[in-house]
Amino acid sequence: MQQTVDVVGAGLAGSECALQLADRGVRVRLHEQRPVRMSPAHHTDRFAELVCSNSLKSTKPETAAGVLKWELGAMGCRLLPIAQDCSVPAGGALAVDREKFSDAVTNAVVSHPLIEVVREEVTRIPEGPSVIAAGPLCSDALFKAISEAVGEGSMSFFDAAAPIVSAESIDRSIAFSQSRYEGGGAGDYLNCPLERDEYDAFVDALLSAERVIARDFEQKDLFCACQPIEEVARTGHDSIRFGALKPVGLTDPRTGHRPWAAVQLRAENAQRTAYNLVGFQTNLTWPEQRRVFRMIPGLAQAEFLRYGVMHRNSFVDSPHALDATFAIPGTHTRLAGQITGTEGYVEAIASGLLAALNTYAETSGLTYPVLPHTGALGSLVAYATNPATVGYQPMHVNFGLVPPLEDAPRRKDDRRRRMAERARNDMAAFVRARQDLFAGIGQESVS
Repeated sequence: MQQTVDVVGAGLAGSECALQLADRGVRVRLHEQRPVRMSPAHHTDRFAELVCSNSLKSTKPETAAGVLKWELGAMGCRLLPIAQDCSVPAGGALAVDREKFSDAVTNAVVSHPLIEVVREEVTRIPEGPSVIAAGPLCSDALFKAISEAVGEGSMSFFDAAAPIVSAESIDRSIAFSQSRYEGGGAGDYLNCPLERDEYDAFVDALLSAERVIARDFEQKDLFCACQPIEEVARTGHDSIRFGALKPVGLTDPRTGHRPWAAVQLRAENAQRTAYNLVGFQTNLTWPEQRRVFRMIPGLAQAEFLRYGVMHRNSFVDSPHALDATFAIPGTHTRLAGQITGTEGYVEAIASGLLAALNTYAETSGLTYPVLPHTGALGSLVAYATNPATVGYQPMHVNFGLVPPLEDAPRRKDDRRRRMAERARNDMAAFVRARQDLFAGIGQESVS
């Protein structure tokens, strides 16, 4: 008889893990501390709440993010189809209405007959088979217990979230609809154009604005993909103009020319009543966000539905603290999600799925799955579990982790296309070979 598995945390990784185990006939006790104890970044008690961007990144098949989505479909991922059902327009990316998505995931979990939801804070590592997917905002007591179990291999980094503004407060006589390299008026983004003098004034105000944590961060404190925009601007006057504010592929309909810089806004929900300032993670105080960000053309009267926030995120040095299945050595407890240093929404979902497969294999007496290293997820797992990895930092899936091709084409686009094709073929072969793990699971066709 299968033991009950404790899953701690009902975020992306924990929700996916719980559903995957339950779909395989395993009873799950899913622990979620909210609303008994709220985290600094969460706003609701719903599962899989997205606390930063609402984007799950590219869907293009030749990108690493696109390959990862294909791999998850092949393995029968539960949360990705929900995300697709709750999607909002975002060009070549998968972005979701965060409230609809969270509600749908919550409903899927609580309605599953083999999942028991327990609303409580977990302060110690469970004794039996378990998965801790407490996220980078793991409670102090539980993170202390994890740290004691893995030794001194735990580290931490700062993370930040971007503000959200009301759509009706955006001046549409200035902000225009266009995705980069697409025709005006038909794009999924709103763009706020800045001319050179406007950009210069904005950067000056950004650099002089009051911050919540009023000290200069060292590079090692900040995960590069979530650096506050003011910290990026601090590296050079034009740094954000070549980053989040790059105007390439855009044409301001008022002038017929490319603007000097452009702030992009992405819809937060299907009704497009709220927009996220893309790339505007910030550590500025709320009054300073209101003052400085209203300098952006089109946002002079912006109503902020959520201000940007910054918080300290924690993760474990997985290559040196965990085994090849992300288990704490000598225990039946695995870690999953961002606490392992696999960074990103879809990566967190994938980590929860993998934790379920490893836990199911252990409790069922099966061999552990070994993902093909040529794939997006397999190469990330190989990086995150390789003791030879030095200076471990949170990592997204990327082609830099994937073994190179033999006789690789010269053109990067051709190389990426070939790498994506190899990854899909190898994952399809893996799924077919491990029907002891996947039989009866509703994965997409891998023929």
